[in-house]
Amino acid sequence: MNEILVLYYSRYGATAEMARLVARGVGEIPGIEARLRTVPGVSAVCETVAGSIPDQGAPYADVDDLRDCAGLALGSPTRFGNMAAPLKYFIDSTNSLWLGAELAGKPAAVFTSTSSMHGGQETTLWSMMLPLMHHGMLILGIPYSETDLLRTDAGGTPYGASHLAGSDSKKPLTEAEQRLCRALGKRLAETTLKLSR
Repeated sequence: MNEILVLYYSRYGATAEMARLVARGVGEIPGIEARLRTVPGVSAVCETVAGSIPDQGAPYADVDDLRDCAGLALGSPTRFGNMAAPLKYFIDSTNSLWLGAELAGKPAAVFTSTSSMHGGQETTLWSMMLPLMHHGMLILGIPYSETDLLRTDAGGTPYGASHLAGSDSKKPLTEAEQRLCRALGKRLAETTLKLSR
């Protein structure tokens, strides 16, 4: 069975909800399934020591999850127009995969959540794409045939799924944002299957 790794970091829950929706979209395509994984937090003072199993949510990822996946969906909240430090910390640990070109040719997609409409959704998506491109992954976006992109007044970009969480990070995903997350997962799954033939 081909497997898409849906790897994310979430602080307030919106990015985790997006990850579940992307995984649901993956699951709508026969012959492929999603594996949800997250990363532990990091500290600005010292390295955070986290147990091997989180208190709640998806299990923590390791490099083997990336090595073994057929495709990748990568998600992060926005931190000053960039991916969050815990996800960047994990990505920075993947040099052994880069040296062996073990992710080259695999499809990938990205998603994010922001507090404000102009909080850096697109730059955050691009910040996640850059290391994936260095790994030689094939980056997928959301085409405008997904008509929610033309009408959304919340999240949604051609670069990947996005969500406007509000200044208190409590706004639920709109129906359009939910559909775009699922559409991204479906597109990633369909492309992964085509490439694996």
